[in-house]
Amino acid sequence: MRPVGIRNAVMALITAIAITVPTGARSAGVEEFYKGRTISLIIGYSVGSGYDIYARLLARFIGKHIPGRPAVVAQNMPGAGSIKAAMYLHGVAPKDGSVIATTGRSAPLEPLLGDAPFDGRSFTWLGSIASNSSLCASWHATPIQTWQDALTKPFALAGEGSGSDPDNFARILKNVFGAKVRLVTGYPGGTEMNLAIERGEVDGRCGWSWDSIKSTRPDWLRDRKINLLAVFSLQKAADIPSEVPLIGDLARSDEQRQILRVLLAGQGLGRPYFTSPGVPEDRKAALRAAFDATMKDPDFLAEIAKARLEVSPTSGEEIDRLLADIYATPREVIEKAKQAVRN
Repeated sequence: MRPVGIRNAVMALITAIAITVPTGARSAGVEEFYKGRTISLIIGYSVGSGYDIYARLLARFIGKHIPGRPAVVAQNMPGAGSIKAAMYLHGVAPKDGSVIATTGRSAPLEPLLGDAPFDGRSFTWLGSIASNSSLCASWHATPIQTWQDALTKPFALAGEGSGSDPDNFARILKNVFGAKVRLVTGYPGGTEMNLAIERGEVDGRCGWSWDSIKSTRPDWLRDRKINLLAVFSLQKAADIPSEVPLIGDLARSDEQRQILRVLLAGQGLGRPYFTSPGVPEDRKAALRAAFDATMKDPDFLAEIAKARLEVSPTSGEEIDRLLADIYATPREVIEKAKQAVRN
């Protein structure tokens, strides 16, 4: 079963972290509110992860597109597969648009599939920088060289915490496909998981974004240090090698395909950004407009290209619609999906 104490444990952690963010009067105009202010950009993962790289680039450029041109400072808050950061935004951070965050793309679905005490639809969604394909990969020196090996041989996978993509996808392999997976969870982020792979602590990791692999470990691809086993997304990026299968094509029944659709729906969120629930409408509109403008900013796009990352943005309105559709999934399908990502 999933850890039933995640709510209490995470809330204890986030309330122990004092992030001081000035709170302005709700009646202030947008430009007046943000002028001279510092916005905190909370990153739900450790330094050096794909989410961290994207967020720090966004922090450098989005401020100039917000009325009042506030400074934007990135702060890492790893924990519980980024659920800790989501819960901070939901229950602790000011509801005034002075704190924004990025979490794992599946975090907004954790209330459906786990025990996170928030509603993913309640956040003020700004948009997503990119919609990425996630993969499951193994280290070249392990016995896990192919998809068939992953199904038939003992397979140790790195994880971050309940509700995170690496943990969910490891459990999908185990519970949906019958793989002999041993999940080694609790790593703060991708940087630490990669070190664990190199050290031989685990055989590989799942829920690993294709753009992150290309930007943070291009030498592993070039030197064939990792085996790409399957794409854990509803769609496959065009530049992923053709021989790497899409997980939906490996499903053996309609029920498996239904379960996978629910569990992988969050992949459409890509690299999402949001602020707290209840932000005044004028600031919500300003932050969404600033996010959209940043996605077209030539300087931002040049830095993204330099980092070997991608931009394929999704608007805040589109995220609202996607989450509404996912949350409307029939209860019986949700229950089957929940069983698939339990221990």
